[in-house]
Amino acid sequence: MECKVSWMGPGGMSFVAQTGSGHIVAMDGAPEGGGNNLAPRPMEMVLVGTGGCTAYDVVMILKKSRADIKDCSVTLKAERASEDPKVFTKIHFHFTVTGRNLNPSAVERAVTLSHDKYCSASIMLAKTAELTHSVEIVEG
Repeated sequence: MECKVSWMGPGGMSFVAQTGSGHIVAMDGAPEGGGNNLAPRPMEMVLVGTGGCTAYDVVMILKKSRADIKDCSVTLKAERASEDPKVFTKIHFHFTVTGRNLNPSAVERAVTLSHDKYCSASIMLAKTAELTHSVEIVEG
């Protein structure tokens, strides 16, 4: 895996990244850090990527078990250390999974498998952060 991150120049703290798969992602800093608030912060992108990684796993696991899943979202709430390096210290994942006749233990199992075995991002973040989760199942 490879990517290239390029500074957009002296007018601020904006960066553009090109991923190995050919996609473009913008990032920017907060105004108090010299940024122009034009795009997500790099650490927000870490959190977003982790949410995408674990949601992908949960959907894939449930689909493989033939669950009638219609929707899945995960809200991540994170805390960071107050001093540098400002690593994540706590992250709570709240999964909302919508489907017909979903088995609560199967949904919980999918979330646990993601966090313990499949989601590389959350497994890496667990080295510095306490990870917790909750699950909400919506019939639909």
